[in-house]
Amino acid sequence: MLNKKFFIGIVIIAIIIFFNALFIVRQTQQTLILQFGDPIRIIQKPGLNIKIPLIQTAIYYDVRILEFDAEVEEVILSDQKRLLVDAFIRYKIVDPLKFYQAVGNENGFKARVTGLLSGSLRRVMGGDPLEVVLSQDRTSLMEKIQEGINLEAVNFGVSIVDVRIKRADLPKANSEAIFGRMRAEREKEARQFRAEGAEESQKIKAKAEKNKVIIVAEAKKKSQIIKGLGDEEAVRIYANAFNKDKEFFAFYRSMEAYKQAFLEGEDDPTLILSPDSDFFKYFNKSVK
Repeated sequence: MLNKKFFIGIVIIAIIIFFNALFIVRQTQQTLILQFGDPIRIIQKPGLNIKIPLIQTAIYYDVRILEFDAEVEEVILSDQKRLLVDAFIRYKIVDPLKFYQAVGNENGFKARVTGLLSGSLRRVMGGDPLEVVLSQDRTSLMEKIQEGINLEAVNFGVSIVDVRIKRADLPKANSEAIFGRMRAEREKEARQFRAEGAEESQKIKAKAEKNKVIIVAEAKKKSQIIKGLGDEEAVRIYANAFNKDKEFFAFYRSMEAYKQAFLEGEDDPTLILSPDSDFFKYFNKSVK
């Protein structure tokens, strides 16, 4: 009975040891085998593998592209403006042995790369003004930052795939000051534009007034010329008519004078004339 229990115990221990010796490397993993804490081999091919139980340990690292979202960093630019930069890194573990020896695990790497990212951001972005950082040239800045971090990341067995800025904001106090200055500049430009517009308006009005005076003067001049020519033509016609029949012309002019003199009106003056005057010459003739 005792032998039977001992045998069952041995079998259970053997099964535990057997299953402890087996491990699976998945498609998304690479494995570093440690023996008493020292790395002895790297397994990058997926599948079922065997290690020595209780002596060897398997550490798994991801072969996929990983992402690290860094904390917001305050950077002083070349124009002495402060900028709050929120950046992230995409990286890949390419050498598990170097990675284990340099940083141990992903948390250790994040602690190390935070300083690298901060230094690279300050070094690269600190050499350019705010206008460059906020322009399309920001892509080239990211490439420089990535190259700077990659030089150090190689020692960690890591390849930096990408570095990107999610957000770049001014501190609240700086934002208000800059917005105030921008508003003042825009108001100054608006006042200048209004002044230039008013000046141009005065020039247009003065030119229009000048043209108006010239046009009216020329029109009056032409009208006087035309009127003078008309009067001249009228005088000529009257003269010709008078020369053709002087008696009739005199009679016609007298009739016109009678018509104007005998018009009734409240404000018309009262005329006192002698019946023998030349004015009533044709009346006297008709009476005779």
